This record gives sequence, C-alpha cells and structure tokens, in this order.
Amino acid sequence: MIDSVYIAWRYLVFNKARSATLVACVSLIAVLPFTLDVLLNESERQLLSRAETTPLLVGAKGSALDLVMNSLYLDDQVPELVSMQVNDEVSESGLANPIPLYVRFHARGFPIVGTTLDYFDFRGLQVREGRSLALLGECVLGSAVAESLGLKPGDRLLSSPETVFDLAGIYPLNMNVVGVLEPSHSADDVAVFVDVKTAWVIEGLVHGHQDLLKVRDPTLIMERNDQNVTATAKLTQYTEIDEQNIGSFHFHGEPQAYPLTAVIALPADAKSATILRGRYVSAEKTTQIVEPNEVIDGLLRNIFRVKSIIDSVIVVVGLAALLALVLVFALSLRLRQRELNTVFRLGCSRYTIVRLLGAEIAIILIISAALVAAVAGVVSHYDEQLVRLFLVN
Repeated sequence: MIDSVYIAWRYLVFNKARSATLVACVSLIAVLPFTLDVLLNESERQLLSRAETTPLLVGAKGSALDLVMNSLYLDDQVPELVSMQVNDEVSESGLANPIPLYVRFHARGFPIVGTTLDYFDFRGLQVREGRSLALLGECVLGSAVAESLGLKPGDRLLSSPETVFDLAGIYPLNMNVVGVLEPSHSADDVAVFVDVKTAWVIEGLVHGHQDLLKVRDPTLIMERNDQNVTATAKLTQYTEIDEQNIGSFHFHGEPQAYPLTAVIALPADAKSATILRGRYVSAEKTTQIVEPNEVIDGLLRNIFRVKSIIDSVIVVVGLAALLALVLVFALSLRLRQRELNTVFRLGCSRYTIVRLLGAEIAIILIISAALVAAVAGVVSHYDEQLVRLFLVN
C-alpha cells in the first residue's frame, strides 16, 4: 500500500497545476458552508447582544428597522426625527429613565452620536485616555476612531457638512477631543460622542457670535443705539468653541422642540415597560415605541430564510462541482490509458491500478481536509473581528 501512495504522490507532484486545481475545488466546496454558518451565527450573536440590552426605543412612526439600526448600530439611514419633548414625556411618566440620541452627522466618515453621560453608564463605556464630556463643543472618540484617525486628547476633529453646498450656512464644528474610550467590541468603537447640545450646534440650532458691544469694524454693525445692537450678515458664526466664546452660544427657539433621532427608555421593571408601551398604542400618536430585540429577531429570521436559499444553491453548486471532478478523473483516465496499459503489461493487476487511483484521490482529499481545517480554525478564531469588520464598519 505504501508503494501505491508513493507513486500516487509523485504523480500528483509532477502534475502540479492539475493537482492544485482539484485540491482548490474540493476545499472550496467544503469550506463555504462552514464559513457561512460560523459568520452568520456570530453576526446573530452580536446583533442580538446589543438589542437584548436595550429594553425600549422611542422614535417617530415609520420604519422600526431604520430606527433600531440607526440608534443601536449607528447606521447612515436616519429615521424620521422626533423632538426633545418625547424625551421629557418619558421622563415625566416616571416609568423609565430616558437617554436622548441624535445620530445624524458625521466626522471624517464616522458617525457623531449626540447623547448624555447616561449613555456611557448604560453601555458600560470606560474612558481609556483623557476624560469624559464636560463642556459644549467637546467630543470623546471610540477606540477604532482614535486608531484610524490617529487622534488623542487635545487634538481637534472637524465635523463634516451634510452636503457639499450647505445653503443653510451651517458651518462645520471644530470639536475638541477630550477622551478616547476603551474598546467595547461594538458599534460604539466607531462613534464620535458629543453632548446632544453640541449636536444641535453642528445643526446650527445653537449659535455663537462675536460680542457686538466690543466690535469695532463698522461693516459688522447695521444699527446701534442705547438699547440694541443689530449686526449685518457679515458677522462671523463661531466654528470652534473655547473658553473665550462659550458664553456667547445661545439657543434659538424652545429647546423642547429641538430634534432627536430616538430616545432609549430604561424602564424600572417589566410592569413599567408594559404600561409605557401601552401609552404608544394609540393611532393618533406620531411616535412609536419598539422593543429592539423583536425587531432584530424579525430581521434575523429574514436573513436565515436567505441563508437557507444560499445553502440550497451551495448544495447544487457542490454537486455540480463534484460531477465536474468525476468528469476530470474520467477524462484523466482516458488520457492516461497508455500509461495504465504499460503498468498492466509490467505485471500489475487491475486491483493495483485501482489502488493507485484511489491513493491519488485519498491524497487530494487529505490535503483538502487539512486546508479546510486551517481555514475553519482561522475563521472560528477571528469570527468576532470579521463580523465587526463587515457588519459594524
């Protein structure tokens, strides 16, 4: 038997291209279903783990999936906006503690999350460098953001305009980086955290201007009297908040009407959660309350329906590939007919020829199995990173 294996091995080594092609085909057929299953299971775990820790989410009526994906996974699809009044209503109900979210803007490709310090406690986020948010215009970076942009506490990060030509005259905000978070292995790693009021500054709802009483340029003053000073359109809006100008920033309109994308509601117990959900059942309500776990569970059911279709396709393709391999071996036998006749004339039995061919197939399968095991080990070991790379980033 050893001699048959040796001869088969030498034949495969001599025909490197043919042998490599056969090994690659067998390996791909085996590794694709396994890899897909591992990555989908890890995706399900990561999606559900974040959804399961978020009890309730309040937002505008519309797509519950857009609301959950934007609020939990910082997706670019911004849901319909609600006002700060919704946050106040949840708080005044006494049934849950609200955490406002305004996830709409970006900074160099990373989402800006306007929220409060309660969010850090809720998600268990810890500051690795620097400190947490304290003043208007400050930001704290997720670990992946800091690593990708090469930023640290004391640096500056400029927000990105929503459009190239911003007709509303809203200027990017040059934010002060005050902290970097510990890796959380979640969507928070790729976020830029600011106070919700800072997010409103980015939108242009909170303004800061030069002190008109100290202005000496006559082109900046339209009218001046004892009671009032009126500025011209030339007056510069601040794009950077520091100790000197922070006092000049002021709200325009009622803060209760200012926008949010969602409100995370943290009920005291199951009874409070049920009562709170009941208050949003009315058809007249312009807001909705959703349980992220249910929404993501529905999404995953649809994904696994697609997975079953993909599995069926892989089975069909695998069968086709196996048939192709059988065809390759059959054609190979036809091409090797003179070689096999020579072996037979040398006194070898037909059983010996079968052993030679069987040894070739066995070697190909063993090498393919080793490659599949190696790839499976790598995928299993780095499944979290791979899913975060394609799912989170």
